[in-house]
Amino acid sequence: MMTDKDSASVKVWCSGIKDAYTLEQRKHWYSDVANVYDQARPRYPKTLIHRAVKLARLPAKATILEIGCGPGIATVEFAELGFSMVCLEPSPAACKLAKSNCSAYPNVEIINTTFEEWQLEPGRFNAILAATSMHWVAPEIRVQKSAEALQNKGSIIMLWNTPPHPNDEICHQFDEVYQTQAPSIPKFARYGSIETHQANLKEIEQDFTNSGLFHNFLSEQLVCHTTHSIDEYLTLLSTISPYIKLESRQRMSLFSGLRDVLERTCTGRIKTSYLSALQIAQVNHW
Repeated sequence: MMTDKDSASVKVWCSGIKDAYTLEQRKHWYSDVANVYDQARPRYPKTLIHRAVKLARLPAKATILEIGCGPGIATVEFAELGFSMVCLEPSPAACKLAKSNCSAYPNVEIINTTFEEWQLEPGRFNAILAATSMHWVAPEIRVQKSAEALQNKGSIIMLWNTPPHPNDEICHQFDEVYQTQAPSIPKFARYGSIETHQANLKEIEQDFTNSGLFHNFLSEQLVCHTTHSIDEYLTLLSTISPYIKLESRQRMSLFSGLRDVLERTCTGRIKTSYLSALQIAQVNHW
């Protein structure tokens, strides 16, 4: 059960990067791990993507604005369905990858900019897509600017994949390593429970519903299971913000300790679970 203290800690940690680093620094946050991000991050279940298209009632020739497309993981899924897309990505390295990954889709435009700095095109888009990215945008900007960019009856579509985490037994054995090597990473950030991630998503939902600018908010979730080799699991961790934030020597020591635990407790493959979620709402244009 997540306590009020845990919930407050989640908010502090999630806002910490935005508060501690300038916009220019945040543009390059994933640049050093762009390639491994593309390789290691889980893909979004096609079930949720097709549900998003259906719930948003997207016409065949819909135009979608994507906020923070990264290397194009979700972009490709929507491009394959024939939609036109304008995709914003602040990281030059991720932007370059996205252009390569989307080269087969002439109706996809990748722009190296942030949503904050992007020149608003009022009422142009049938939908706005944000795949594990909306938490990077300040609430007062993400809600108002999204509403202004959407056509009448347009939809905001948010997809989320939370970080995969091992079973409780392995997490318990990890505790000593974290406490010794990286005590600054709170427990929920190491391997947050499904409940913790659901609480985070509820915060995002409330930003949109409380604004009065969106209605018909719907949420659907899947608990997904996957397996990784030890190298794959540690590579995945290297793309997640709490680990990026560590000094490189400290991160190497932490990963060495985690590897020792995994080599003692696993037979080469690590079973993990994560939450994949869809949030969708319709803009209020009266």
